[in-house]
Amino acid sequence: MSVDEAALRRFAEDYAAAWRSMDPKRVAAHFAPYGSLAVNDGAPAVGRDAIAATAQGFYTALPDMQVYCDDLVIDGPRVEFHWTFTGTNTGPGGTGKAVHISGYEEWTIDDGLIARSLGHYDAAEYARQLAERVESDRLTFADAD
Repeated sequence: MSVDEAALRRFAEDYAAAWRSMDPKRVAAHFAPYGSLAVNDGAPAVGRDAIAATAQGFYTALPDMQVYCDDLVIDGPRVEFHWTFTGTNTGPGGTGKAVHISGYEEWTIDDGLIARSLGHYDAAEYARQLAERVESDRLTFADAD
């Protein structure tokens, strides 16, 4: 089976834009109806409603969250969507701290949609950033003094 790399790259950019839209149903629409999303070896969210709920959890914690597509690695049937997200943890019980995290999702694609996504990011670094000021080569986030 050949992969249409250009179409897959457009899909990846649209997926990142869906995350930036702050519309959890738009994110979930990129998944097959039976698709799944697991983050850092956690229990997978299965089905579009569960995936939308996972996205909503990120939006609640980080109401200004932005996701950017850094790269798409295609190696035969293996696809990795590399991303960076930024946001400020101002949701309920939030720390008020900004985060800037990069990671990737390993995708299994079926009929042009994500059938399975295994997401990976450095959870310890995320926790550290929630507790401290974050400086990045792309953006600088600082506490309001």
